[in-house]
Amino acid sequence: MKRITLSVLLLVGLGVVASPMAVAQGTGSHSSTSNNTADAITDQQLALLRRDVRLIKKQLIAANLTLTDNEASKFWQVYEEYSADMGKINDTRTAIIKDYSDEYGTLTDDQADNLIRRWTRTSNRQNCVSAMCRSFEKSCPERKRQRSFNLTAASAR
Repeated sequence: MKRITLSVLLLVGLGVVASPMAVAQGTGSHSSTSNNTADAITDQQLALLRRDVRLIKKQLIAANLTLTDNEASKFWQVYEEYSADMGKINDTRTAIIKDYSDEYGTLTDDQADNLIRRWTRTSNRQNCVSAMCRSFEKSCPERKRQRSFNLTAASAR
């Protein structure tokens, strides 16, 4: 059951990353007004999808991590901070993907270099997981910290 849930989560995550590119490439023959409408709908759908994915991740972690009330209150506070940080990283990456897809046909070397530099600056995802684990360090035993790290890292992929 855990593998199925994780597999579904990974597929949804791939859909989140791939959908902006597919929409941007498919709107070439529309007018500017319909592009704005299509983008607004896509952004709204993307926001709803991300919210659902975050909820599924949280449910997956809660189902597989047994915590006392004290541990849970500390863990979920730290997890929410981690989730917000990851959300910012994912927002930035989505914007980079949209920029790439919008400029695909006319992308210059300088623009490509800029996109690559922006992407590499957002590659601190693992740092977010590590920071979350360090924050959680004093509130529960090592085995539970390791379990939370494994679950969080797996759901971040």
